[in-house]
Order: sequence, then structure tokens, then C-alpha cells
Amino acid sequence: MEMTGLQIFKYLPAAKKTEHTNCKQCGCPTCMAFALKLAKQNIEIEKCPYIKEELKNLYFQNIKHPQNTVKIGSLTIGGENVLYRHEKTFINRTVLAICLDCNIPDFDNEIKRISDFEIKGVNEILKIDLIILKNSQKIDINNLKDKISIEIISFEDYKNFEINTFTDNDFYETKDYLITTRTRAIVDKDEACSKPVCVWLKSENLYELTTHASFYICKYANMLVFETFEEALFSTILRLRQNIYTNPQKPLQVESDLYEFNSPDRNSIIFLTTNFALTFFAVANELEGVNIPSYLIVIPADGMSVLTAWSAEKFTANIVSKTIDKLKIREKINTRKIIIPGLLAHIIPELQQAVSDFEFIVGTNEASEIREFIKNINR
Repeated sequence: MEMTGLQIFKYLPAAKKTEHTNCKQCGCPTCMAFALKLAKQNIEIEKCPYIKEELKNLYFQNIKHPQNTVKIGSLTIGGENVLYRHEKTFINRTVLAICLDCNIPDFDNEIKRISDFEIKGVNEILKIDLIILKNSQKIDINNLKDKISIEIISFEDYKNFEINTFTDNDFYETKDYLITTRTRAIVDKDEACSKPVCVWLKSENLYELTTHASFYICKYANMLVFETFEEALFSTILRLRQNIYTNPQKPLQVESDLYEFNSPDRNSIIFLTTNFALTFFAVANELEGVNIPSYLIVIPADGMSVLTAWSAEKFTANIVSKTIDKLKIREKINTRKIIIPGLLAHIIPELQQAVSDFEFIVGTNEASEIREFIKNINR
């Protein structure tokens, strides 16, 4: 665990009420101010000439990076310094790699299939990160790199990286290895466990691969290598990885914008919600699936869900009014009815007062009820 300012302060002259208390020689007005800066690594420990060796040893042990980083082209793996993402956040995403044999008959088609694969995530396009080529002696890798958009290395190059490779022959053995290695690296600062860990997955069973890979992304593989490529598998784990490797203090959110579904025209119905990613995709999936042209206005709510945004004053009549103006809804759409989440029915009077040229209609409490709601609404 990181040393806090208070823990550091206990070793300083002011805490011990000795000579040189708050002497200002470090450039800070008090020993406490120095301790707080040092805890954030915003000042060098040597700035205080009265630091004891005991504190120096503790401090340098504390700030030592517990896990090494390894660069593979534009990719970085390792460098993690917590066991649980809520403590600070995970840093470098688990690299997802495909090991491809250059001797397979349809090599060109397979590498193109892997390179072309992509899915739409929250505010980004998700792709496989790396291809590792076996039997690549006759392949011009540099020429291949110019043709595809993801990193490529040979198997021989992979073996030269400072990475611990663990083969996934048994789930429980792999699980224990990953958890033990990360714990010893983070908690004990054990240098023998400081290398990033790559798990080489061998199973050919799609469900088993998906289950194992999902667990290893959470705990604690820095890299996963697959010997098979299945779109369904990577569609699942790429989205999981994006969720795991986001800052839990900054919820996933989409852009505040006007979204279109099923080719709407100027007279199509309009829904409204917040920019919390989970809320947005729940509503968007329903609107897309009902096969009726519609719009969705997404207000900026710092990635909060509907009720949370309202309680934090991020879903207010004023914000809705400003969003309608900013997105130029009046100029783009003739419709003057906006359907709001049912949970916020009580703010309709405020909305009508702030945006008098629109009628606000109470929608559903749950996204799953939208399809039936649309069928019955008087358009």
C-alpha cells in the first residue's frame, strides 16, 4: 500500500517535536506540507536534510514499481501497481494476441480476417492487438506490417521479451499462478515476480476459451495468446476488457449527441436519456431492434445513470434545454414531442417551463419496456 502523508509525517521533526521542526529548508512552509507533497511524489525526499534512514528505506521500497513494463511495438504490457481496480485503476490493458502458423494453406486469408476484425466499443473501435507468427522465416514481416493495422512479431522475437509465459493446461493451476504472482509483486515487491505474465491458451473449446480468458483478464494476465480465431470469442472478451480497464472513478460514457436509429426523418419520434454507457446501450439496442425510425438525445451527465444524474443535478431542465439548443434539434427535426425516462416523470413541469415549444412525455422505467411502449404511443 502507498504511504500516506500522515504516515510520512510521523517520521519528520514536527511530529517528533524535535529541533528543525518546520524549518522550511525543503521549500515547504511546514513538515506536514512536505509530507503531503512527498506522498504524491511531487517533491524529492532529499529536499529535507533531516530525513532519517528508516523513512528513506520505507519510502523507496514503497515507490518502487512492483511490476515491470514491456514494450511490444506500440503496445505496453505490465506496469500494474494494484491488486484491485477500485484502489487506483488498472493501467495497461491485457494484450490480446493470435499465434498464427505461416505454413497453413489459407495464411493470407486468415491474417486478413484477423486484421479486418473490429467491433464498436464505447467511444472506440476494438480490435485484436497482436499477431505472433510461427515459421515466419520466409515471410517479410516488415512488408506485412505495412499492409495491416495491428502489431506483428515473429515467435522468435516474442521469446526474447522479458515476459513470464504460462501455458493454460489447467484452469485452477493457471488461476493460482496469476493471483500468487501478482500478489507477490504488488504486496511483497518481490522482484522474482516483477515480469509481466502471458498466458498461452490451448483449449479448442469456444466456451472454455471464453470462460478462461474472461477470468484471466480480470485476474491478472498481462497478455493472452490464442491459437484460434473466433469472432464470437473476441467480441465478448474485447468488451469485457474495455470495462475492466477503465477508471472506476470515471464511469464509461458516450458523447452527448443526437443519435439516429432505423433511418429517421424529420417527423420521427424522439427519446432522451443520459450519457452513461450502460443506459445508452440498453436504450439504443431497444430502439434499433424495434425497427421504427427514431432519434435519441443524449445529455451530458458525467456518465451517470438517470436517477443518479437527477440527484446530482446533472439531469435538469436547464441542461436539457441547453442540449436541445447545442444539438440544434429544432432545425433538424419537426417533431415537438420528447419522451423522457419514466423515473423522471416528476420533472416534466420544470422541463415544460424551460423548453416551452416541446411537449415532454413520460416514457418507460426500464429499457426493456420500450418496444411495447413505441407500438402503443400516439405518434
